[in-house]
Amino acid sequence: MRVLLVLIFALLGGVSARADDVATAQGVIRAQEQAFVRDDAATAYSYAAPAIREIFPAPDIFMSMVQNGYAPVYRHKSFEFGDSKSEGSWISQRVHIVDANGEAWEALYTLEQQPDGSFKITGCSLLKVGREA
Repeated sequence: MRVLLVLIFALLGGVSARADDVATAQGVIRAQEQAFVRDDAATAYSYAAPAIREIFPAPDIFMSMVQNGYAPVYRHKSFEFGDSKSEGSWISQRVHIVDANGEAWEALYTLEQQPDGSFKITGCSLLKVGREA
């Protein structure tokens, strides 16, 4: 019986850790989203994973890419979290977005836990609602 209780607590501990990781990842996405709202390129850039920083080597270059390629993420009327999945050090998070023109989008963010324990955004895919992937 004692072994069973230990196993149950270990499993529950893993579930809550995952829930904590998802909440942390959502906090990173929300913080970047708020940095976009403020046009704070340096802060928005700070949430990008190293591989993204290699492609876009400066905050202003990164911000220009977001403004031009991810307008619904950059400026929107609503930004609400949907389903999330976690596997190992990776988290995927869906975000329901209504852009500045009132059109619905779905973003799929991916994040990876870094060696320091923080989560950084590794990618964001956008799909207009009603279109097939």
